[in-house]
Amino acid sequence: MKLETLLVHGHKSASFEEKDVAPALHLSTTFERERDGTYPEGYSYTRRENPNRSQLEAALAALEGGAGAACFASGSAATSALFQALKSGDHVIAPNDAYYGTGVIIRDFARWGLTADFIDMADLTAVERAVKPGKTALVWVETPSNPQMRVTDLAVVAKIAHKAGALVVADNTVATPILCRPFAFDVDFAMHSTTKYVSGHSDVLGGAVVAREASATWEKIRAAQHFGGAVASPFDCWLALRGLRTMALRVREQSRSALALAQFLATHRHVERVYYAGLPEHRGHALAAKQMTAFGGLLSFTVKAGKEAAFKVAGAVRLLTRATSLGGIETLIEHRASMEGPGTSTPENLLRVSVGLEHVDDLIQDLGQALASLD
Repeated sequence: MKLETLLVHGHKSASFEEKDVAPALHLSTTFERERDGTYPEGYSYTRRENPNRSQLEAALAALEGGAGAACFASGSAATSALFQALKSGDHVIAPNDAYYGTGVIIRDFARWGLTADFIDMADLTAVERAVKPGKTALVWVETPSNPQMRVTDLAVVAKIAHKAGALVVADNTVATPILCRPFAFDVDFAMHSTTKYVSGHSDVLGGAVVAREASATWEKIRAAQHFGGAVASPFDCWLALRGLRTMALRVREQSRSALALAQFLATHRHVERVYYAGLPEHRGHALAAKQMTAFGGLLSFTVKAGKEAAFKVAGAVRLLTRATSLGGIETLIEHRASMEGPGTSTPENLLRVSVGLEHVDDLIQDLGQALASLD
């Protein structure tokens, strides 16, 4: 089936009978056993499994083309489960530009003996140099990266990692499976903050890990989900599945608007640089065009006059919403460095924009008048 069809019907492969056209909500935390002690529908306790979670996991696995998915209470919980699957002494290679919380989690795992190198993942020579034979267990990729929109060659990084016996995880939150399917490039796991484009309406917190194939590592991730307990609630899974079914329409429209907005910003007198792979001058443009079907709904730009000017622009918007997050139907703008905190590599004059579903002409007009406040 095509992606659009999988979005609508992918949840139906979950292993229980349901005749509702709109998936029903199963709020029960526990399920009755038969007299012989069996669970005929396969559900015993919601921390372990729940019909709504099974539906969302089935839909995500089908969408990514994977063997299975595990849904968590947040993207950070999903990320943590991946690192829990490693052992003390393992080495991780990660991007030096990526979602800030991922770096925090990796560094925190150093308490349990995990080591890490943070590099420019778009520099393939740097990736090869960072590999520690016999120690590198996982290479983390985020493409395009958040917030500086660097593009990583998934196929080459996977080849380097697998040659060293390491796994590759792609944070596919920004690209989404609508625009990029990492398993086509030999990636082992895809991670999503389902809070973002999957849910799409700024009202759900969730995360997921999708496995390309069954493995011992996948079983460890499942165990972290079942026994760690950081699972997505039935209602959150129901909402995420509801959002998922319109994701193709939303992401493609957001991508079109983001490109138009990036083109406008690229010629503005107060803009120093635009970070968006859809622009031909972006160093990763050709690679992104090869790996993706469009360039996504997230972009960043730097303001020429510095940090205070960036804050002034963000403060002058009338339509855009000053808030953190991405992937929702509302266009959000934020001063990213001040959100990230100590150790951030994000330029202090950078503003990140998550493009929503407003008419792009209105977005351009609003950012134009906000930038004009610097005149």
